[in-house]
Amino acid sequence: MDPSEVEFLAEKETVKIIPNFSLDKVYLIGGDLGPFNPGLPVSVPVWLALNLKQRQKCRIVPPEWMDADKLEEIRELERKEDTFTPIPSPHYMELTKLLLNHAADNIPKADEIRTLVKDIWDTRIAKLRLSADSFITQQEAHAKLDNLTLMEINTTRTFLLDSLKYMYKLRSNLQPGSGKSQDY
Repeated sequence: MDPSEVEFLAEKETVKIIPNFSLDKVYLIGGDLGPFNPGLPVSVPVWLALNLKQRQKCRIVPPEWMDADKLEEIRELERKEDTFTPIPSPHYMELTKLLLNHAADNIPKADEIRTLVKDIWDTRIAKLRLSADSFITQQEAHAKLDNLTLMEINTTRTFLLDSLKYMYKLRSNLQPGSGKSQDY
């Protein structure tokens, strides 16, 4: 799975919009949306919110977690803890990117939020790299990936899979009685 596929999955998350048009309920395969009334908030998937925003048909209400104070708390907690802390959205990075790229005018303190989310991402990726290094150097056989998002796992997937494959090959060559052992 590449980052664009993870972003596609993130677009299915819902956000609130405040439409400036009227429309009865819309019946889609993924579920019913609406009704849309001017000035009344309604929850829609991110893909629809962005489409309506680009056509100037709505204002996007940022998710509750997309607040500078809340993100500051998350960043500080993430820096203090050795393990990965729970994140308020499984697609926080992708949603931040999408919403700030297409609806920054609807999000208060957009630049500060962008910086805070980037700091959280950098902290978590650094932890992930340290965990992967520890995992490999201690020759572990399995790992627990609690509180990681799909995008975070996706960024280290290739490295971890290749590392595990080579570790397996090395271990299978060094097992006694395998007949493949080589002395150097």
